Amino acid sequence: MSEVRHIVFDIGKVLIHYDPEIPFSRLIPDEEERRWFFANVCTNDWNLEQDRGRGWEEAEAELIALHPDREEHIRAFRRHWHEMVSHAYESSVAILEVLIDDGHDVTMLTNFAADTFAEAKERYTFLKRPRGVTVSGEIRLVKPDPAIYAHHAESFGLEPSATLFIDDSEKNIAGAKAAGWQAVQFVDAETLREDLRRVGLAV
Repeated sequence: MSEVRHIVFDIGKVLIHYDPEIPFSRLIPDEEERRWFFANVCTNDWNLEQDRGRGWEEAEAELIALHPDREEHIRAFRRHWHEMVSHAYESSVAILEVLIDDGHDVTMLTNFAADTFAEAKERYTFLKRPRGVTVSGEIRLVKPDPAIYAHHAESFGLEPSATLFIDDSEKNIAGAKAAGWQAVQFVDAETLREDLRRVGLAV
């Protein structure tokens, strides 16, 4: 690995927890029914389109037309979103803040709907500390599309080969590497500390 001068963090499942099961275990108590709902109604692919910039009104209308009997649960996805991001990963946040405090160039690149990111930023104020963030829902591109890595690098003046990306998703890590970035897959904070030490960043 070459010298690292830029560190780019993903957010969900790296800095803050995300789990739709939290509210829906209450809203749809039956586990089998809940599994069916996430596999067939409010799917990951459906939610990704909000990360790509589609508005919630359009997203809900599309599903309600297909599943009118599930309207209440479909609308509950956005209504109870705040419960899904239940807590920050304090150990990871500590690493982020040490890197910033030590003068390293830290930015964030996230698949996130624009409106829910605005909420998250007010709730988890450490998200305001890095130099900047690329939010997929604001630019209508999602990881691992090569264009989002190029956009982020250009927006923040990053040299790809000197950029280290941290993300929990194997697909997104592969996308970053294809863009010429260095990248490590987030597993937990201690593993991240070891990964950072290997590239000369003591935290």
